[in-house]
Amino acid sequence: MELSIEEVKNEVAARFRLPGEVTLLQPYGNGHINDTFCLTCALGEGKTKRYILQRMNDDIFNSPKELMENVVNVTSFLRKKIIAAGGDPDRETLNVVPAADGGNYLEYKGDFFRMYIFIEGATCFEQVKQPEDFYNSAVSFGNFQKLLADYPADTLHETIVNFHNTVSRFRDFKKAVEEDVCERAENVREEIQFVLDREPDTHVICDALIQKKIPLRVTHNDTKLNNIMIDNETGKGICVIDLDTVMPGSALYDYGDSIRFGANTGAEDEKNLALISLDLELFDIYTKGYLEGCGGSLTKEEIELLPMGAKLMTFECGMRFLADYLKGDVYFKIHKPEHNLDRCRTQFRLVADMESKWEQMNAIVRKYSK
Repeated sequence: MELSIEEVKNEVAARFRLPGEVTLLQPYGNGHINDTFCLTCALGEGKTKRYILQRMNDDIFNSPKELMENVVNVTSFLRKKIIAAGGDPDRETLNVVPAADGGNYLEYKGDFFRMYIFIEGATCFEQVKQPEDFYNSAVSFGNFQKLLADYPADTLHETIVNFHNTVSRFRDFKKAVEEDVCERAENVREEIQFVLDREPDTHVICDALIQKKIPLRVTHNDTKLNNIMIDNETGKGICVIDLDTVMPGSALYDYGDSIRFGANTGAEDEKNLALISLDLELFDIYTKGYLEGCGGSLTKEEIELLPMGAKLMTFECGMRFLADYLKGDVYFKIHKPEHNLDRCRTQFRLVADMESKWEQMNAIVRKYSK
């Protein structure tokens, strides 16, 4: 059921523990999955406080209870670590606002909503505007990994089963090709073959986890630049946001997704593939910052596999975009016809460019692992 802005403002927001009257509510951001609103609450004497209200996409996250348990448990753990380090827990981690009934989310007319305190004086960037921004995001994601290094990862719920299980994703892709429910496969044979040719790569990280060559960790699983709040005054990354996919996994996925998104010379949906390549300077900058942020918490084996993490995450995302296109664009929000196909092609072009720069990528990682 589609809710109006007024109903969200007057009925949904009113069911959270807020210190005053909601005076303004409007759509916020441009995320692919959830519906996000920014609301302003009047505190009296001309003062206001802002919050983020989100309608969780329960088609994708079909257990809001488990998802929010993960979020609350991880942010509570981070809050203690931040306080112990003398940081600011109100800005350096998300803070969940409880519903009026005491829960950490609420259900309204079949939709599920949660609320966070708005982090003021900080900005999310959709693309790297200057190299320093990318470096600071790397330090933040690395620090996120370091702070959670002793969190028992196996106690977290898997909110999306096999989310970064690339072997499973490959099986799902082959099924989408075989079923071809929208009869689109014939027009994308080249892209389909690109995936099939790289099946061996899909096993690298999965097998390393199964064989315990690399550790199971708490991972963010969506480490794009726009999931870091950058302080407007210092330019430093202050808070990791969008914790819906915090789950057990490999740090290689987190590192790899950042490279996929931030070290690409073009937009994720760029139609002119000549503009797509791996920026080795940004790859260098991010690798330096990530390893600094991790503060020695990664193993030797994990560090050696960082380039594969970058390649595999790019490949996996392209494969998912293509599978969603074949299935009729049922997962990722699209804003134009063939949007997922455009996204898929940029990812595959980036994979191919990484393959041509493989030795350089490995040399950069070795430089910062000494």
